[in-house]
Amino acid sequence: MLGLNKKDTSLLIVVAILTLLAPFILNPFPTDSAMAQFNAGYPDLMQRFVIFGIFAIGFNILFGLTGYLSFGHAAFLGVGSYSAVWMFKLLSYNVIPAIALSVVVAGLFSVLIGYVSLRRSGIYFSILTLAFAQMSFALAYSVLSNPKFNLTNGETGLQVYADDPQILQGANSPDLPHLFGLPMRATYTMDVGAWSFDFNAGYYLCAVIMMVVFYLAIRIFRSPFGMMLRAVKSNQQRMNYTGLNSKPYTLAAFVISGMYAGLAGGLMAAMDPLAGAERMQWTASGEVVLMTILGGTGTLIGPVLGAGFIKYFENIFSKINDNVLHSWFAFLPDGLEDAVVFIIHPFIGKGWHLTLGILFMLVVIYLPGGLVEGGQRLLNWIRRKIVGGDDTREGKTEPAE
Repeated sequence: MLGLNKKDTSLLIVVAILTLLAPFILNPFPTDSAMAQFNAGYPDLMQRFVIFGIFAIGFNILFGLTGYLSFGHAAFLGVGSYSAVWMFKLLSYNVIPAIALSVVVAGLFSVLIGYVSLRRSGIYFSILTLAFAQMSFALAYSVLSNPKFNLTNGETGLQVYADDPQILQGANSPDLPHLFGLPMRATYTMDVGAWSFDFNAGYYLCAVIMMVVFYLAIRIFRSPFGMMLRAVKSNQQRMNYTGLNSKPYTLAAFVISGMYAGLAGGLMAAMDPLAGAERMQWTASGEVVLMTILGGTGTLIGPVLGAGFIKYFENIFSKINDNVLHSWFAFLPDGLEDAVVFIIHPFIGKGWHLTLGILFMLVVIYLPGGLVEGGQRLLNWIRRKIVGGDDTREGKTEPAE
């Protein structure tokens, strides 16, 4: 189907089902229960899951296939956001032109950065991309916010004002990002017993786009172009000795990856029409590296899992405070309750980074292939239990994808 083999088609179907049914899957606990704290089925968080999933999928095309580790991909995320907001300011709130411009501008910007950075490899390439990203952050934060040609609005962030041209904005068009009249914030809430499920227009736009780019990523991975990128990662020097010039392939991978990042930035602006320089900071670039490694470098679904994992901890565990903990452990004697809360306190709220760091170390130590490898081990264990007896394949490892 769609030029994919049976395995890839099954993977695409699984991703589609998980994405489209996310409002149900991410709300497993009743709304009024104590465990509702762990529900993640509200629109803003679901949008972040798929947007950062797109960001990580694109980064994985560069890092997972070629082995080139970029510490500057946040620059393309920020450029995409700024481009989308400028389209809102100049034309209209329709998200399609804004998203298209964000991809194009990020692609052009990545050609420039990639052409220079790819003259080096290894750690020198990583440092160059980090330098370009920090230069972009500095430009957006200060230089380009000059009142004479204010392109970024500095630390305040770029946003749409009432006196902006918006030459194509119709009189009856929504005064916020929309898809041909359908507001991105439009949400239908369905109550089923004690459960409540939100179906948000913006989320489903992002979800459909993520499925499309995920399909494109599969085609890239399985194409001759993808095999050339794997050859670059395997032994670039030997590849050059055969007379094949690897630079056009690595530059193409860099540009494609940058366009994915620009698309993610454009979608962020489409969900919330505001672009700030903080999206270009080195921490944002490091975050996508963690997402890819945590999910499984070089795998197809791994970066999506890693993005969801990190964003879940960031948004759910950071909201847990001492009051929530006391409500959970109220059944314990007072002294023991206070002791348990005291022990857990450093790992929640502002300390969620500590919890994530510990989990990241455990994954790297015990699951070098990321969450995908963990899923494979679990499936193999279940398969052995169902079939019974010893599995002759036990002890052998296979590629994740």
